[in-house]
Amino acid sequence: MKPIFIAILVICAAGSSYGKLRCDVGSSNVATEWLDMTAGCIDKVRHQIQTEINASMMYLAMAAHFSQDTVNRPGFAEFFFHSASEEREHAMKLIEYLLMRGEFKTSADYAAVGELMQVNVPVLPPLVSGVAALEQALKAETFVTKSIKDVIETCERDNDKNDYHLVDYLTAEFLDEQYKGQRDLAGKISTLQKMMKTESSAALGEFLFDKQLL
Repeated sequence: MKPIFIAILVICAAGSSYGKLRCDVGSSNVATEWLDMTAGCIDKVRHQIQTEINASMMYLAMAAHFSQDTVNRPGFAEFFFHSASEEREHAMKLIEYLLMRGEFKTSADYAAVGELMQVNVPVLPPLVSGVAALEQALKAETFVTKSIKDVIETCERDNDKNDYHLVDYLTAEFLDEQYKGQRDLAGKISTLQKMMKTESSAALGEFLFDKQLL
């Protein structure tokens, strides 16, 4: 986008200098026939952006917790920092998708996105354990998956229209990753629980599991 914008400014500057070219980088009149997303579907996608950002903030809070010197679980910290980045990327993908479909053109639309960014950082228990954090993450991922499926269902039938492209995009790009992520978290919880039972102490089991995450 930046190179295109700079090119427009250069052309405008050249036109003003030689008096041959004229351009207006302000408003423009573009046909709207190609805009075919329904209002209900757009609202659901915007809500999903909020959901992804909330999940990202939750993972950041978890990562910060395990990064504290008094906790010192670098494996868990790295895992949740990575998870936070993934959720943020999902939100960005959805914003980029709405932009591709031409659904963000006015200042009011961008203001709506700004409102989505107003999220609350979750407050975690001061002594949250590794297994408790993983269990909370699995619940969060399950909620995100259900939310994505809700977007798909809405965009399939809103005003008797089926947004085939968006439904296919969410099913292939998002749901596949969600199901794999849920299975990975379930496996990690199972392994950690077993290690905490078989080792001489639960703390030692969590310590050894943390090393495996690095």
